[in-house]
Amino acid sequence: MRIYVANPRGFCAGVERAIATVERALEEFGAPVYVRHEVVHNKTVVENLRAQGAVFVEDLAGVPAGAPVVFSAHGVARAVTEEARERALTVFDATCPLVSKVHKEVVRWRQAGYECLLIGHAGHPEVEGTLGQVSDGVYLIETEDDLVRVPVKDPGRVAYVTQTTLSVEDTARLIEALRARFPQARGPRTDDICYATQNRQDAVRALARHCDVVVVVGSGHSSNANRLRELAEGMGVPAHLVEGAEGLERAWFTQSAAVGITAGASTPEHAVQAVIRRLGEWGARLVREEEGPAETVVFSLPKALKRVAVRRS
Repeated sequence: MRIYVANPRGFCAGVERAIATVERALEEFGAPVYVRHEVVHNKTVVENLRAQGAVFVEDLAGVPAGAPVVFSAHGVARAVTEEARERALTVFDATCPLVSKVHKEVVRWRQAGYECLLIGHAGHPEVEGTLGQVSDGVYLIETEDDLVRVPVKDPGRVAYVTQTTLSVEDTARLIEALRARFPQARGPRTDDICYATQNRQDAVRALARHCDVVVVVGSGHSSNANRLRELAEGMGVPAHLVEGAEGLERAWFTQSAAVGITAGASTPEHAVQAVIRRLGEWGARLVREEEGPAETVVFSLPKALKRVAVRRS
């Protein structure tokens, strides 16, 4: 059994920035540092930060007055930001800049008098944060049926944005249907789906062409990791999403000659290597790392955190 490893895979710039933000805050303030929601959707990452002194909360009510708090990479609604300000919390916003871009688009469209359609998945924290940027006039679109039911007041003044971690192909189809329903709809200047999501989906597409099974290493509630699994399955290749080596089942590979491995954007590389080692114990051999585009994007730490570091130096 041969192993092919996708490139690029694993951490994106937004995830690296979010983790570094929590770690730097711990260095500057000591434990505990509070984090609203999982800073990224990966159990290993969260547990590692928890061991260093991070305390994860779903509501700011669990954060003592004046304490340092980090907003996760997924972003938050404006009401959360206002609550933090009212309670004088020391906030370090680790929202991915590409998510912040979508937030600004929604605000800009509403200020211009457009109703806004948000293509995304209900319940995802990124979607909840985006919906919460304005008080009204933003509607979540998950399926083409939603386009029929959406209560738009003026079909001539409609705009759309998307969640950053969606399937590129599925989103393109939904945007096509949206434009058919609202021919004058305005969209973003550049695609809202982030570069890392697109690159990882392209890499899985390449894997699925020459592998008989694909393993995606990532969290079960990671949107981008689930899209990778679905993409491979959509190409007719069995695909499995696992947190790590302990999630593998030997029966998946009994008839396989070639296994493709990739990882979601919030998955640390050591989890990928553990999967490779387990397959090696079962007789597989690593053939090659696939070729792929080099990712050179780097996002700097939140300005507020850098100012704290300067004052303390």
